[in-house]
Amino acid sequence: MATINDQAVLQTIFHPNVHFDEDWQEEQEKQQLIQEGGFDPELLRQTTHLEAQGIAAAEGGDLELALEKFNQAIQLLPERASAFNNRAQALRLQGDVAKALEDLEAALKLSKGAGPVARQGFVQRGLIQRLQGQEEAARRSFEQGAALGSVFARQQLALMNPYAALCNQMLAELMRKSPPKGETETC
Repeated sequence: MATINDQAVLQTIFHPNVHFDEDWQEEQEKQQLIQEGGFDPELLRQTTHLEAQGIAAAEGGDLELALEKFNQAIQLLPERASAFNNRAQALRLQGDVAKALEDLEAALKLSKGAGPVARQGFVQRGLIQRLQGQEEAARRSFEQGAALGSVFARQQLALMNPYAALCNQMLAELMRKSPPKGETETC
């Protein structure tokens, strides 16, 4: 098993443009709080509550109710990125990929490409692009999500990188063939 240091070295080799600092994610979340500080606190509370209801409805399989809640949240605070991001997820689950992409673009624009909402938006957009066979566009979206701290985006980039996939395959084969720790290999 690779150590954390080994993983950091491999990450840097295969993805030099991807940020690997754990403090980066915390900084992004602080930026999100600052961005939301400009909203009326009562409207922010209401939209956050509506989004939570929408997420619960989507998790329960009621996508119509989820979309209704996200629409209400967007009507209250149309300049807040989070509801667009959540609505995009519900639209994608409903099969409306075109509208989902529109909402993701709105969320990314409103978030100015920073913070947790942007991180999620880049990952969601990358997944849709990958499903549509747009590998290069998906790679760019995942790189942006990874740069904002998404571990999932990093994993997707590794899966898309043929050199990393080959390295992982060779490492797995080596691990299967090597004797367990403490045992010596006999001929």
